[in-house]
Amino acid sequence: MATQAHCAFCFESLVASFEGRKPLPLPQLEELWTEHVGIHEEDPEDADGESPSRAPAISRLLSSATPTSNSSSSSLMSKSTSKSTSTQASTSSSRTSLSSRSAVDPNDPYPLFVTWNTISSRNGSKALRGCIGTFKPLPLEKGLHEYALTAAFEDHRFPPIAPSQLSQLQCCVTLLTNFSSPTRDIMAWEIGKHGIRISFTHHGQKLGATYLPDVAKEQGWTKEEALVSLLRKAGWSGRKDEWRKLSNLELVTYEGKKVDLSYAEFKEWRDAVKSKDVKT
Repeated sequence: MATQAHCAFCFESLVASFEGRKPLPLPQLEELWTEHVGIHEEDPEDADGESPSRAPAISRLLSSATPTSNSSSSSLMSKSTSKSTSTQASTSSSRTSLSSRSAVDPNDPYPLFVTWNTISSRNGSKALRGCIGTFKPLPLEKGLHEYALTAAFEDHRFPPIAPSQLSQLQCCVTLLTNFSSPTRDIMAWEIGKHGIRISFTHHGQKLGATYLPDVAKEQGWTKEEALVSLLRKAGWSGRKDEWRKLSNLELVTYEGKKVDLSYAEFKEWRDAVKSKDVKT
């Protein structure tokens, strides 16, 4: 599954593009990320027997190590003001999750999506800023780098992300797995579990679109509402009560756990790396 180190690598790719340099390689970044998180986990207790207060970003890392019933993952076109909720695990399991390196080899191929959101400093609301991915498996390091930049600069629904917007950004990564075979049973999926990809022919044109696994739940949609919205996104212009008349509509489902990271968390790590004079 995706990790926060993968999100950090997307930020690293974006910032490196602004600075005109190459990003740190993913394996090196993962090692430095693990070391950084581990240092904060191992802070000694103070004289009162209480642990020193951690920086907000590290506190968030420790409290979000377990899977969440997220409403914060982005889609290709959704905007949301909902906030994610977390299921708290034991301290030991949180530390194990955070300190261990990714079990995903950077050369392993994965279909994936990278999403950029902006977070309001006023009320914490979230808005989509760019989301593009691929269903074609790519080596993980290559795919994350390419689609971090593609989602930032080439999502035509938005102007390219500017350096001045970095502080507002949140990055989300979803690695896609467990693809189903195409089916005509358009209701054969579960909200909150499956991403859905539809394809159909309309007026002689082949159309298709997808929503990531979190989208329908995040938007509060029923299955039918999600499907009608997805049909619109694909380019279908019929009446919403006529979608069932599309005789050639096919569905493919997939799964994927979204992981997110804020720019503040990335910058805290990057500043620590710079203080060690790590070559980039």
